Amino acid sequence: MATTKPFNGTNLLLKFEAADTAVVTLGHSTSATLSLSNDLPEVTTKTSGGYQEVISGVKSGEISFEGLVAYDDDLNAIEAADFIQAGTKLDWSFGTTEVGDVTYSGEGFLSSVEISAEMESPVSFSGSITVNGQITKTTNT
Repeated sequence: MATTKPFNGTNLLLKFEAADTAVVTLGHSTSATLSLSNDLPEVTTKTSGGYQEVISGVKSGEISFEGLVAYDDDLNAIEAADFIQAGTKLDWSFGTTEVGDVTYSGEGFLSSVEISAEMESPVSFSGSITVNGQITKTTNT
């Protein structure tokens, strides 16, 4: 049954892997954000009555993520850095595993990966995926 009340962010997972292979959950993730944008070209004319007018233009998306480094995760910061080095196109998905919930998916490229090691703190990583092409919305079955 679909999630019906506000739910814990721990249940929303980011998965990605090289294109045309099974997507894998990002290990030790602490946060993930899907951002969608719509470019709005201006079409204001002298007949617009002094108000700006726009049309819907190019749509884009980006996924940002953070986590803790664990080299034994199936998908970890080192593998993400390897994807950047190789220019690997990724398949990604963003959603829960709950039946009836919505999941977004698509293709993209990693645009950044950062690994940070502060004294007396866990090693962490962050990064972002730039969406390439259309985003698909499906309902988990």
